[in-house]
Amino acid sequence: MNRVAVRTAVPASLTERSRTTMHAALDGARRGPRTMLAFAGPAIVASVAYVDPGNFATNIQAGAGYGYALPWVVVLSNLIAMLFQSLSAKLGLVTGRNLAELCRDNLPRRCVIAMWIISELAAMATDLAEFTGGSIGVSLLCRLPMLPAMCITAAVTYSLLQFEKRGFRPLELTIASLVGVIGLSYLAELAMTQVSWRAVAYRAVIPAIPDWNALTLAAGIVGATVMPHVLFLHSGLMQNRVPARNDRERATLLKFSNIEVVAALGVAGLINMAMVIMASGAFHRGNTDNVSIETAWHTLTPLLGSAAAGFFLAALIASGISSSVVGTMAGQMIMQGFVGFHVPLWVRRLATMAPAFVVVGCGIDATRALVLSQVVLSVTLPVPMITLVWFTSRGALMGRFRNRMITTTGALVCTAIVLCLNIVLIVQVFRS
Repeated sequence: MNRVAVRTAVPASLTERSRTTMHAALDGARRGPRTMLAFAGPAIVASVAYVDPGNFATNIQAGAGYGYALPWVVVLSNLIAMLFQSLSAKLGLVTGRNLAELCRDNLPRRCVIAMWIISELAAMATDLAEFTGGSIGVSLLCRLPMLPAMCITAAVTYSLLQFEKRGFRPLELTIASLVGVIGLSYLAELAMTQVSWRAVAYRAVIPAIPDWNALTLAAGIVGATVMPHVLFLHSGLMQNRVPARNDRERATLLKFSNIEVVAALGVAGLINMAMVIMASGAFHRGNTDNVSIETAWHTLTPLLGSAAAGFFLAALIASGISSSVVGTMAGQMIMQGFVGFHVPLWVRRLATMAPAFVVVGCGIDATRALVLSQVVLSVTLPVPMITLVWFTSRGALMGRFRNRMITTTGALVCTAIVLCLNIVLIVQVFRS
């Protein structure tokens, strides 16, 4: 009997073991840094959106065109991202509902329909950048036309999405591994690039806007960094991961969540900074012409060697695939939250891929499409930002976990900054 029991015993899944560890930590039975790792995951998944191919496009153009003038924009946008991702995580953790569901249940119907349309446009613009960027990497690696490369990227991302059926942990670990590939690739590229670290440190804290085009690019960097779809996604990732049984457990979960947000988005911010620094050191020679992703890859070999070009391509493919997976997850959560019924994953995947195939099929430059998609994201961004601040400030909804006055004030200031950048962006688009 014992032998049969041993042979037929099914080992606990990664997700089940993680939940067991989390409950033990909440009960006080387990402590230490390794215990905190069990709570890690949602912010790492969200951080993928902050190192997607849209960031590659805007950061490369920022570094190539303006040298070390714009690192402060990366720092500012990353701080804004940390604040709003922590608010999104808190909303899902405290209420057990995601942002889209709360919008559907608490806002007027016309407002909900308008928000749903805007959010869907943002999700499609996001996937356009992510899916197209990953396909560019596959196209360059395999020397294929874009359409076959897009089909390969679609198959890979859909396969990774199947990990979600095994629980949240396998998919989180897969995405974390891809983020590690991106980070290590850019760390290696920085080691090969001549960098003026004094100029980087100075411009990371002292703002500079050389011209109107730089201001437009700054708005694009914000749109590529603070992403509307992950403000919805993060709340959904937290709502049912490990349900809290009382306010003490909610406070503990919130503490772990805030630590993870700062750590995960801090790493994403460093990767973004590395993109700008690498582009500045490799491509900026007093030339403000646009540098596309394809041009950057071809140029890296004579400038820094074939290894640098290889690392760049590895980072781009990992970024495109991982962010496309996360974009599909977010799009599915947005649709289900607003309309209130389940949407098959393959339907959502087809819907979000369609704009990318249309863009490539019409012969539009892929890198130009990436930058324009970030403009769309920047314009749609204030909608989830405002609703997130409003929900997390309501005592009737959040109880003792409602925002403090300083948090609400800081969030409103950040929203105002984004709105001002959007106005500048719209004016510049109409001028050009």
